[in-house]
Amino acid sequence: MKNQNNSNTIISVLLMTIIIASCTPAMYQPLNERNARLGPESPMKKELLDLPDPQEPVYVAVYKFRDQTGQYKESDVGANWSTAVTQGATNILIRALEESGWFIPIERENISNLLNERKIIRSSREQYENGNGNVLLPPLLFAGVLLEGGIISYETNVFTGGAGVRYFGADASAQYREDRVSIYLRAVSTNNGKILKTIYTTKSILSQEVSAGFFRYVKFRRLLEAETGYTYNEPTEMAITEAVEKAVHSMILDGVMDELWNFEETNEETEALLADYRLEREENVKTDYIGRQFDPVGRSNVYLGVYGNGQSFVGDYSGTTIRPGFNMNLGVKISKSLLVEGGAGIQQIEIPERFQSVDYYSDLSLLYLINGNGKLSPFLSVGGGTYFDVSDNVGVSDNAWLPYIKYAAGTEYLISKNTALSFKANLNQLLNDRYDGIESGSFNDVIWGVNLGLKFYLGK
Repeated sequence: MKNQNNSNTIISVLLMTIIIASCTPAMYQPLNERNARLGPESPMKKELLDLPDPQEPVYVAVYKFRDQTGQYKESDVGANWSTAVTQGATNILIRALEESGWFIPIERENISNLLNERKIIRSSREQYENGNGNVLLPPLLFAGVLLEGGIISYETNVFTGGAGVRYFGADASAQYREDRVSIYLRAVSTNNGKILKTIYTTKSILSQEVSAGFFRYVKFRRLLEAETGYTYNEPTEMAITEAVEKAVHSMILDGVMDELWNFEETNEETEALLADYRLEREENVKTDYIGRQFDPVGRSNVYLGVYGNGQSFVGDYSGTTIRPGFNMNLGVKISKSLLVEGGAGIQQIEIPERFQSVDYYSDLSLLYLINGNGKLSPFLSVGGGTYFDVSDNVGVSDNAWLPYIKYAAGTEYLISKNTALSFKANLNQLLNDRYDGIESGSFNDVIWGVNLGLKFYLGK
């Protein structure tokens, strides 16, 4: 029976390894030779090609689109003199300009080679025509717009993280890392040197690793070890290509809005395209580098919260049930993420076959929003309050007032301009053991509950 169990374990592990391996990117294993193919395109390329035709293409010159980061690739051993980003960004920009259909690039990066070749042509023609010095070549084209700029930033480890689990010899883990490359592209008038437009774009570079393994003795002196996984590193060159194509795309639309150039025809399609681009620019101004809003509309300095709640009792009796209740809160900001919150409400506490009580309460808390700038924001709060019943005693005690310390945690999500959906769990630790009428043990009575409701942010 023991040998059979070991065999089953081995088979299970092998099957698990095969299944995990099959979930890697289509079993993408470079085991065979690969033929040459056209270079892969970025997702931005289709948007660039789908732009409407221009009224008239613009002649542009690009002398050098340089790597201005000065960074080298990371190396664990010794020095690495390979640059972190490509030195051929000029070629990427010229191709994007050419294929957009809006620009006619003119050779300027290696203008000396072009001039030398024209000299050779002129000299050869003079010799062929017996020294005739009147041999002329067509003049070189000149550009109305000069494009400058470069790769200005390459940041590594902007985000890193992962998750994993290990149990009884089996483990699985995943890690990720995000780098970021940024470029600037500006258009300069060759007529007067005026800078017509400057565009700034950025692109994330993702790296991921997923792995799983098994390491265990299946029987005496028999060790079973299996592992699988994959690593994905987004090519830096592809990220730069997409950032450059986004810059060219934005340069075209920005130029149309500033009337530097125009569409061949103005219609509903072009108006919708410009409207989408204006919205993108407006949203971009409100968003930081990780996608959070700087100052989301809705969270004013004062809010009113309305909650339905359910609570239960933990004391000297067992078998309590959760009963409904209601409460309202009023909060005031004292800083960006810190608020003072006051609340009042009514609750029901029931212990079957023992007692049932309806109590009022009010409290005051200090609340901290963990992500005060985001639509989704967890929060923590601590404070104090009291239960009271002016016409009767609180619970089964002889007291009309029972104070408590309040702890709460939850999260809220802005669902509209001034409204947030809020959920929180709270624990009220009473300062004595009298609520249920029995003073027993070393712990005071506790009332815990959950709250679900809406917050209405008032004013601007």
